[in-house]
Amino acid sequence: MGHLEGSTLQVNDNTTNQLQQRPVDDPGLDEVPSWVSTNPHAAKHAEGRVVVAFAVSALSALASVVAYFAIPLGVQIEIGSFHSSLHNVVFGTTMGLAIFLIGVGAVTWGRNLMDDDEVTQERHAPSSSEEDRTEALVTLSEGVRASGVARRRFLLGSLGGALGLFALPLVVTLAGMGPWPTGRKRAQTIERTIFAEATPQKPIRLVNDITWKPIKASDVEIGQLVNAQPENLQNYHDVEYQQQKAKSSIILVRMDPASINIPASRKDWQVSGILCYSKICTHVGCPITLWEQQTHHLLCPCHQSTFDLGNSGRVVFGPAARSLPQLKIGVDTQGYLIATQDFTVPVGPSFFERDSRNDFKEGDA
Repeated sequence: MGHLEGSTLQVNDNTTNQLQQRPVDDPGLDEVPSWVSTNPHAAKHAEGRVVVAFAVSALSALASVVAYFAIPLGVQIEIGSFHSSLHNVVFGTTMGLAIFLIGVGAVTWGRNLMDDDEVTQERHAPSSSEEDRTEALVTLSEGVRASGVARRRFLLGSLGGALGLFALPLVVTLAGMGPWPTGRKRAQTIERTIFAEATPQKPIRLVNDITWKPIKASDVEIGQLVNAQPENLQNYHDVEYQQQKAKSSIILVRMDPASINIPASRKDWQVSGILCYSKICTHVGCPITLWEQQTHHLLCPCHQSTFDLGNSGRVVFGPAARSLPQLKIGVDTQGYLIATQDFTVPVGPSFFERDSRNDFKEGDA
């Protein structure tokens, strides 16, 4: 004899076995025929609503594709305090409506057109027997039958059309995410900085990124780090300004020429121990300015990549895969620091398509 947990009911082994075999007598709800199963007119009406939902979904998907190409990007819409791009509003609304109506049609189909049958599933061992696998196939077939697919081919066709056309704006969106990243396209866009506008005949001055004042070589002291930008960055505005600043941000450091290793190929890249490097970490693109004066190391605080600025920006620790890009600099007739060319390698994080053959490595002269 024993007690049920949480109860004073006396039970014996026979009662326990009975409870384990059938803990609740006649579980489940009473089966009530749905309205559409007894009313053919209601079923036809529900089927029509599903078809309309799928059809309008397909039209919305097509409309989103048309809007993607037809509406200019510069057109803005203002409704009270709401301000946004008309292209984004129309494309997002029509695409959202398309997937919303697919959901409406599917829910209407399931609630109003599928049979309301109570199904009992017996517990079984983890490994399925042949009988269980056969039963699963029978259950699947019964589900297909209950969905009414065989009787309502028009519904199935409208669902297929809605789903198929909904994929169209997704494909268009993916294809329009940006220019294809060919080597030439990358060299003209993401791998190019505005230092490329500089030439030996028309150099670009380096300016302090806070005051925008040109930087004189004589004003940079040994051990000092200066955050800088190219002077022509001021010619850009809004989004383009931010995009160019993200690539052209630089740091200037001055070290004792006797304490640093300058390869022969870079002898004319520095001015009396003043060197210029990209401010963007080559790991995942974090801005870095943690400067250790005594070791000449530059530390990225995000993932601890460490670069030796006294040895051409080589990686000495951390996950960064390549040296920090160095910019060739000089001085003009007034003593201001200038750049006459772009970086020789792309700045920023590494990725599998980029050409790393020109990156500075240990042993390069």
